[in-house]
Amino acid sequence: MSKIIEKSKVLDALQIHKTLRRISHEIIEKNKSLPDIAIVGIRTRGVYLAQRIQANISEIEGVELSLGALDITLYRDDLTSIAAQPQVKETDLNFDLNDKIIIIVDDVLFTGRTIRCALDELIDFGRPRAIQLAVLVDRGHRELPVRADYVGKNIPTSMTESIEVRVKEVDGCDEVVVVEVVDG
Repeated sequence: MSKIIEKSKVLDALQIHKTLRRISHEIIEKNKSLPDIAIVGIRTRGVYLAQRIQANISEIEGVELSLGALDITLYRDDLTSIAAQPQVKETDLNFDLNDKIIIIVDDVLFTGRTIRCALDELIDFGRPRAIQLAVLVDRGHRELPVRADYVGKNIPTSMTESIEVRVKEVDGCDEVVVVEVVDG
């Protein structure tokens, strides 16, 4: 039976707050027309990070950006291997994607497959002018040619390690930890 061992905490609540604040400033600097932007989080934790980025931009610039959520479950290429009855949640895009700059937000960038799913789903809803990617953590090990436009922290990992992003809305605390799965 496998066991998960927490190896190290790489970001605490204050560091996550500062990192999301920096990403928010980078988004503002890169995109001159803020009303053309929509923030879309990937369920589950990406949605909460997207909400925080949207709130930061609203506080800094006084502009309320459109906010949405994607559930990429049905777009996964490994759907049959993740669960017999996968839990499908709601995709919520209550705005017109056409000609918008969409910023996808996710917690961890790993192989790139989740982002490919998100791109496929977004395109099913419309034709954005551009799509950008913001991630809290990039852990490497890409299998697809995907690169984030905004990265909170690069954390190189081995294939036996994993990154767990914990957010207070789901997990009761904000932190990022490196864990390792060991047989035992």
